[in-house]
Amino acid sequence: MVLISKKTRRAILEHVFKEGVIVVKHDPRAYRHNELEDIPNLHVMMVLRSLCSRNYVTEKFNWQWHYYFLTNEGIDYLREVLHLPPHVFPSTLTKKSPTKPALSPEGAGGGDKGWSKGKGKGWGKGDS
Repeated sequence: MVLISKKTRRAILEHVFKEGVIVVKHDPRAYRHNELEDIPNLHVMMVLRSLCSRNYVTEKFNWQWHYYFLTNEGIDYLREVLHLPPHVFPSTLTKKSPTKPALSPEGAGGGDKGWSKGKGKGWGKGDS
């Protein structure tokens, strides 16, 4: 049995809610976790194992690494535990606004069917 302080547990839960995902190396003897430097890896493993058993996170295990993904029930649970307002979401569920437009404006490319003057040799373009 591992005794985990409330401060440590809260820091782990806040990190999981903020990111929406977390990666834990399957090494209980590791001195520190790779993302939470001041928390032992064993504590992170045990807190996330507890969340996984209650279906608040889903787990994928690959090459000695545990990948945990927050579920919708987990989001509701962490909001309740961390006393967060309902409009706050993990970063995996928030859309970031693009810095530049995804598509060029119409007419900028020229030709029909989306073809534009380009650097190709023209092979396979039919009889145009």
